[in-house]
Amino acid sequence: MRPQQRRAWQDHRRHFLVPVPRVEASTSVAPYATLDLRAQFGREAPLVVEIGPGTGEALISLAQARPDANVLAFEVYQPAIAGMLTRLAASRLENVRIVQADAVAGLRHLVPPASVELLLTFFPDPWHKARHRKRRLLTPGFADLVASRMPAGGIWRLATDWQDYAGQMREVLDAHPAFVNEHPSGWAPRWAGRPITRFERRGLDAGRQVYDLTYRRV
Repeated sequence: MRPQQRRAWQDHRRHFLVPVPRVEASTSVAPYATLDLRAQFGREAPLVVEIGPGTGEALISLAQARPDANVLAFEVYQPAIAGMLTRLAASRLENVRIVQADAVAGLRHLVPPASVELLLTFFPDPWHKARHRKRRLLTPGFADLVASRMPAGGIWRLATDWQDYAGQMREVLDAHPAFVNEHPSGWAPRWAGRPITRFERRGLDAGRQVYDLTYRRV
């Protein structure tokens, strides 16, 4: 981490970062782990989860727009979390908590069933090389996990700038019995709550189209 990131990590992680028990890996979550959301946020409130928020542009924008919601983020990259901590401290937000953990393990072990009102998955790692695509997050098994964590009416918003990954997302979620695509054309209009991040700008500068999707838990 850069010096500014190290300072942010030192000064602010105890306030925003949720400690969880691990197994062998630094971003793992022990199967016996639990998370008391009421204790962490100091209240009962609708739960919003973002997977892989990067440095937090969309996360912070959402938290500012939804002061009524508890916003929980799963991020594995420590420098990105440090960047979020700087932004969170500057914005004085109190409705955000971060877990440094793999999102699959975090959802499975830390998030209660039928609790996630809104899930954001913006620009997940595309693993664009053919031999790496098996590592992609959006699989039928992951969709099963998300479905178990959402009540009826829960919303899942996704975005990617890789056309074949967008197609994979459609293939997985259109076929899943727990989700319905909110838009007849399949692709959703850009969500106003999603600011343009540096990751998106990088894709646009490279000439890639951004694909937005919105699914509702049935």
